[in-house]
Amino acid sequence: MIRTGGCLCGAVRYTVKGPMRPVIACHCTQCRRSSGHHVAATSAPREAFAVEGTVTWFRSSETAQRGFCGVCGAPLFWDGPGANLSIFAGSLDDPTGLTLTGHIFTASKGDYYTIADGTPQAPGADPSLTTQVDP
Repeated sequence: MIRTGGCLCGAVRYTVKGPMRPVIACHCTQCRRSSGHHVAATSAPREAFAVEGTVTWFRSSETAQRGFCGVCGAPLFWDGPGANLSIFAGSLDDPTGLTLTGHIFTASKGDYYTIADGTPQAPGADPSLTTQVDP
């Protein structure tokens, strides 16, 4: 399967070839501060990506960086340890064919919302949620 996506202004476009992980919502403080709410993200192997345009990277911790469009500021990627690159699900073109299957770092979620969708929740990192693959 081939999926495409990009930023708000169109300066960055990307293509992902192959399977992607289901969408997971991350409620950690860094995700909330970088996006304005929780981040809903999928992921795919780095070698499955082709990017057109310039992604600006911000080193958000010792082990990870966040990629965004330097023109419009749209958040696009999270690049941390492991073989996959996380993709902000909202930056994908429809139809994605993906579903939200869980929430991580719920212990850090904002106090202004409730998670009530019935999907699994983890107070911190949960590899059982973040290593699934969708066709």
